[in-house]
Amino acid sequence: MIISGFQKLTLLDFPGHTACTLFTSGCNMRCPFCHNTPLVTGEAGEEYSEEEILSYLKKRQGILDGVAITGGEPLLHKDIGDFIRKIKALGYKVKLDTNGSKSERLQALTDEGLPDFIAMDIKNTPEKYELTSGSKIPYEEIAKSIEIIKSSGVPHEFRTTVVKEFHTEEDIISIAKMLGKSEKYYLQQFKDSGDILCEGCSAHSEEDLVKMAQRASEHVLLCETRGVL
Repeated sequence: MIISGFQKLTLLDFPGHTACTLFTSGCNMRCPFCHNTPLVTGEAGEEYSEEEILSYLKKRQGILDGVAITGGEPLLHKDIGDFIRKIKALGYKVKLDTNGSKSERLQALTDEGLPDFIAMDIKNTPEKYELTSGSKIPYEEIAKSIEIIKSSGVPHEFRTTVVKEFHTEEDIISIAKMLGKSEKYYLQQFKDSGDILCEGCSAHSEEDLVKMAQRASEHVLLCETRGVL
């Protein structure tokens, strides 16, 4: 595992849990609005060893109860399963963030019952996936991952970072319809961190984002906004 970021405490990244967050290096997508550019390109600079992370977790047993693994794209790392096993052997629950591009590896992890929570980013509708993700990953792979998560029995959520240049209200409604009535769907307000991959991205107004969530909520179990004050 190549870990290029380490947040020692979070009350937000793993719903219902006091956790730390690990950021893996590298991503196979190039979303223009990505705010973790150094992680995506593998140029973050820092690197934490597994031993360093596991040593910290041993010291925090009984204080922290979860570990959120995000990226980049964690499922690019072939040893992700081994690493999660080591974390869970210390008594921690694990949340996995993914872009859904590695369905086979995702299936193996869920079959083994390794993730305790999964969050998947839905970049856009099928027709706009290549444009929005900046990659040629077949949408069929994304669709497989969605179905794996929905049928896994693992608590989960789906989410979309909404960007004015890439997402319309109808796009969001279409995604909600595809996810279905039993799913939780979150719309994340785009914010320019100052380190995004490309220039020229902007946010919908908070009013418009809330309206999108209200309309999308007609087609899913729950649709809420994040990053809106």
